Amino acid sequence: MSDPLPGHLVDELVRRTLAEDLGLAGDLSSAAAIDADADGTADLVARAAGTVAGLDVALAVFGAVDVRVRAGAAAADGDAVDAGTLLAQVAGPTRALLTAERAALNILGHASGIATATRQVVDAVAGTGVRIVDTRKTTPGLRALEKHAVRCGGGHNHRFGLFDAVMLKDNHLVAAGGIGPAVAAVRERVGHTVHIEVEIDDLEQLPAALEAGADSILLDNLDDEALRAAVRLVAGRAITEASGGITPQRAAAVAGTGVDVISLGWLTHSAPRLDVALDLQPEATR
Repeated sequence: MSDPLPGHLVDELVRRTLAEDLGLAGDLSSAAAIDADADGTADLVARAAGTVAGLDVALAVFGAVDVRVRAGAAAADGDAVDAGTLLAQVAGPTRALLTAERAALNILGHASGIATATRQVVDAVAGTGVRIVDTRKTTPGLRALEKHAVRCGGGHNHRFGLFDAVMLKDNHLVAAGGIGPAVAAVRERVGHTVHIEVEIDDLEQLPAALEAGADSILLDNLDDEALRAAVRLVAGRAITEASGGITPQRAAAVAGTGVDVISLGWLTHSAPRLDVALDLQPEATR
């Protein structure tokens, strides 16, 4: 189970999600079709097997729409569930349940899809010792949720943003005059606790990265044979990370090359969402 998202991040995500759905006029359909004093109960259900993520955030949507809504979770983030599993139950004004429905399901289905995909990749490389991590290829505004979902699936987070580690990519190296000058400039300007990673896309660049003292070396778009050669050359002097176009189907083969880390942008930009639904119980009245 992953630690929950901080409350201020949940509140901001819920606020933005509801704002884009409700606009200035609110929920026209529910306001017109449902009596204001009608109450109801609804179940949040997984329609497919997967790993849960974002459940607390989804339930917070209902409370943000109407504080009278009562929510009870029947599962937790990180849980593996079967199709048909009850995830939570919400009860309160029927209008509020229906107004919150799509926003809550979007959050829950998206996050759970990422967690499910991450769990599949983590299971595929089990026993190899490799660490599965995400990237910064996230949906604008949803990075905290998506990286939380990766953790729920048993994966780990790469740097959260530009602010928490140094990664010198190809364009940095061009602008700085090469690997050696780039790393030297960073060493002069940042604290000794800051991790420095250098991206290379050719084995000929590897000696320069090692000589410069990179803490991690990102091996970008190398085939499995080149990855194995890189691991031999590094010989434990730096963390080796394989990245670039790695799919869940290829992850096990890449893990077999001996790299320490595999990063997959696919987890956050292409994982299919988990099918979840809100089922209003029949006793809800108009």
